[in-house]
Amino acid sequence: MRELVVLGTASQVPTRTRNHNGYLLRWDGEGLLFDPGEGTQRQMIHAGVSTNMITRICLTHVHGDHCFGLPGVLSRMALDAVPHPVHLHYPSTGGDMVRALVSVSTPGIDLRLHPHGEAGAVAEGLEVRPLKHRIETYGYRLAEPDGRTLLPERLQAAGISGPDAGRLQRQGSLGGVQLEDVSVARPGQRFAFVMDTAPCPGAEELADGADLLVAESTFADDDAGLAGQYRHLTAGQAGELAARSGARTLVLTHFSSRYGDDASLLLAQAGARAGSAAVIAAEDLQRIPFPRRRRLSHGPALRPGPVDATKPRPSASPVSLGGHS
Repeated sequence: MRELVVLGTASQVPTRTRNHNGYLLRWDGEGLLFDPGEGTQRQMIHAGVSTNMITRICLTHVHGDHCFGLPGVLSRMALDAVPHPVHLHYPSTGGDMVRALVSVSTPGIDLRLHPHGEAGAVAEGLEVRPLKHRIETYGYRLAEPDGRTLLPERLQAAGISGPDAGRLQRQGSLGGVQLEDVSVARPGQRFAFVMDTAPCPGAEELADGADLLVAESTFADDDAGLAGQYRHLTAGQAGELAARSGARTLVLTHFSSRYGDDASLLLAQAGARAGSAAVIAAEDLQRIPFPRRRRLSHGPALRPGPVDATKPRPSASPVSLGGHS
């Protein structure tokens, strides 16, 4: 299961239909909660999301609309007796705010704090890059390692079947047959979370090749002056980010209340500059499935050989972020 559950889409001021920020990425056995703003606990109830799903909480920065929901979420996790460790990632300069928010939450969970102060990996498969906002801010990127997909017809031609197919995957070669001879490259899926930033190299690095890019779209293009003043993206800039990075799906969010509950203008402006990316203006409680894997060319056929064989099912290797039970 890989999907994005949108819990809130408003920026500083919520509206009647838009809660403050909150995004749960379900990634195989992991649940990454990004930027839980005020009211996130209640939004989780409406969305049918259990606190037991959460294994990591990732804060881009400590402005209130991105973190004031943290005490409620942690307290609910304690009430629900969540049994596994919960890892909390945040910029190191926001440590005082994070500790204050944690201090007013109900104790009882195994909460592990992970401050970061530079670009790099913060867990297996999970990286951060600095963004350009008014306070220290980092975006997140989750990447599955590249792998290979076995081709049943090539396995059959090479005379490999049953358990031998698994041995070939693990070992890289078997009986003179190389893994590359009977498989094609399978690019790992990539997720990027870019929030509260002016255009900057960090945003570009996070979005590069993303299958699913979540990006703030606080202002319309006509309000580019305000976006520059407060260091936010316009809708058109979010679209340009998706186009330049080769992102497949762009999810717009973090909308200013000045546009009410209608994001159609922002959607149109982003879409006009997003290139081939599909563009979605997120709505509260929306569930967005991960795009299907990219289509791959099978390349030149392997010369046929003897032996019959079964047709093993191609298997994907899920990413383990590590650090939890």
